Amino acid sequence: MKLPLNMLAQMRAATRNLMGSGPAAATEAIQQALSAAGLAPQPAATQAPPMRDINQPPAQARAAQPQADAAPEAASVPPTPAQAAQDFAQDFMARLGVPAGLGQHSFDMPSFELPNFHPPGFNAPAATPVQMPAGAQFIDGVYRNHAGTRSYKLYIPSSYHGQAMPLIVMLHGCTQNPDDFAAGTQMNALAEEKECFVVYPAQTQGANSSRCWNWFNAIDQQRDQGEPSLIAGIARQVIDDYPVNEREVFVAGLSAGGAMAVIVGTLYPDLFAAVGVHSGLPFASAQDLPSALAAMKGGAMPNAQRKAPARGVPIIVFHGDRDTTVNPRNGDELIAQGVRSQAGGKAAKAASIDGSVPNGHRYTRTTHSQADGSPLGEHWVIHGAGHAWSGGSDNGSYTDGKGPDASREMLRFFKTVS
Repeated sequence: MKLPLNMLAQMRAATRNLMGSGPAAATEAIQQALSAAGLAPQPAATQAPPMRDINQPPAQARAAQPQADAAPEAASVPPTPAQAAQDFAQDFMARLGVPAGLGQHSFDMPSFELPNFHPPGFNAPAATPVQMPAGAQFIDGVYRNHAGTRSYKLYIPSSYHGQAMPLIVMLHGCTQNPDDFAAGTQMNALAEEKECFVVYPAQTQGANSSRCWNWFNAIDQQRDQGEPSLIAGIARQVIDDYPVNEREVFVAGLSAGGAMAVIVGTLYPDLFAAVGVHSGLPFASAQDLPSALAAMKGGAMPNAQRKAPARGVPIIVFHGDRDTTVNPRNGDELIAQGVRSQAGGKAAKAASIDGSVPNGHRYTRTTHSQADGSPLGEHWVIHGAGHAWSGGSDNGSYTDGKGPDASREMLRFFKTVS
């Protein structure tokens, strides 16, 4: 269902009411939005379903839930426009995942992942321990600054013997953690092969109840503020503690982590040499809840008023063309934004090739370069893939082993721009 613009405005009002007055006021504002759009639902005879987290819990947790929480089977009769509007309102409130005591605390957006973030056939969100080579370390760390505290895990490959090496900062997606993300992306195994450090900052449930990076908050889109300052601070702390080659520091992420990787790379071009994004969104593509939901569902459209980075860095983007969680148009705009920020008004050369992984996905790879051949970016559209890390391992969550190998291709791209 396409939402009228005035409805989105009313949704913003609902969010503001929610922040200050609690869920009852937000529900009322949403109902007003539906009425203003001419889609006011009929009064329901039964009590509205309880609010829920939009990410499905693991199978064992679902099995332990009371039967009363189970949703009835959907009717085969198509919903009326009014019922569709009511369903949207309920889904909108469910996405808020309203925590207890919201009226006394600051607004918390727990998750932007949609219900089909974990599609059938993909891997369950539970990491399997991966044995490390002898001499390798996966150690815990903590970083603190004025914006708060974040823990992280740092992988030091067995090939490290005091020499300077590149550093990769990996930002996990919603519901994930460093161990899960490392297992799924297999970045630690590549660190052994390519001789580099890999650090995995961890989002806290205190900052976001589904451990999503808060890419949609205004404070988290500013240099030296919020989560960008924490992620950059973690990178600098590793650089201070180990002999990192400071010309080879990169940041990459998945979904909410991919959106935050774009923000961090944009705000700190003096720190990061390139950015890798899987199933993410462009810089400053949302300023609040309604605009974030709109960008995810419909795609972040080109916007001349969107704050553009002063100096971009090379970027590699992966996106499945069957992604129903983050619209693939976001990948298109992301690479266009990245190329524009680097080209400085000059024309960039683009070349595309089609390929396929044996017994896996087909893909289209488009490279963008300056006139002298220096790389600006790469865009990989993976045909038939959904919202999952391409080429990942089933030891971690939200991966698609049918390839191509996004982790390996990111490291290859990073090497060409350092």
